[in-house]
Amino acid sequence: MKRFSPRLAANALWQLRVKRRPYVLSHGITVQCNLRCRFCEYWANPAKEMSTPEIFRMLDDARSFGIGVYNAWTAEPLLRPDLPDILRYAKRLGLITSLVTNGKLLASRISDLEDLDYLSVSVDGIDCYQELRGMDIKPVLDGIKAAKADGHQILMNCVISQKNLQELDNLVRLAEELGVYISFEPINESPQIAKEVWDELGIKDVPRYEMAVQSLIEQKRAGAPIINSETYLKMIKSLQPSFRCHAGGIILHVASDGTIQNCRSWKEPLGNVSQGISQVWSSSREKRKKMVEDCSGCLFFGYAENSLLYDMVPEVIAHYQWM
Repeated sequence: MKRFSPRLAANALWQLRVKRRPYVLSHGITVQCNLRCRFCEYWANPAKEMSTPEIFRMLDDARSFGIGVYNAWTAEPLLRPDLPDILRYAKRLGLITSLVTNGKLLASRISDLEDLDYLSVSVDGIDCYQELRGMDIKPVLDGIKAAKADGHQILMNCVISQKNLQELDNLVRLAEELGVYISFEPINESPQIAKEVWDELGIKDVPRYEMAVQSLIEQKRAGAPIINSETYLKMIKSLQPSFRCHAGGIILHVASDGTIQNCRSWKEPLGNVSQGISQVWSSSREKRKKMVEDCSGCLFFGYAENSLLYDMVPEVIAHYQWM
């Protein structure tokens, strides 16, 4: 949804607050990728992938569990030949469908996305895109234009690093030119990635970073198509998580092999979808509670914004523009 939907909100709140179950299924649909981004840990860790029938069974179970949104991501969903079958199956179950892609294959697979509701494309820079992603940005922009022409609602997501601080304003202008939305989040320095990568990409020039994020705040106020709430933008400007995390209770994370994880930060296994989602959810209650208590917090956009929305922060509700 581009804007706040009372009906969807009611369904989500019933699932989240009354039934105390997650509303979104975030599925790492494949470990295969056609890029080799140094800051990404997913393509470098081969794992088993569920078959098409296994994914169908998971979706059936998820719908019975009360899930309302199916999100396919990591490492590159467009590499799965059966993606249109999976999206179609989810859609027929009544699920809202979304997809996160690097965009390299987007133009060639537009016809396979008929059952997709929301499309998110990772675009972390313009001039520095080649250095960050190892490919020219033109095929990605061509894919976005093709998807836009095909009627898709599109979000460009930018992970802020030391490399692209000077390009954030240009990315906002690019989003305006393309007629799409854009979101920002600071890079998360995963311990699975080599230290030398973070020495290069980690946010070191804090004053410059703060100025760049302040510019985003001002552009947001002026009506730029930035979907982040001002509350979140102020939070990432300080690089200090200042929200009560509900991510583990809002989003059900399922890895490519069917492992249910508490969140993308912990990656702690809770069980497997083959055991039944309801069974894993109920049996992992104490473990999940302990993880939240022990967590030092993160600034992942989806976690922070949805947690703030869960806590009914007025400014976040007023500016909520995406799933």
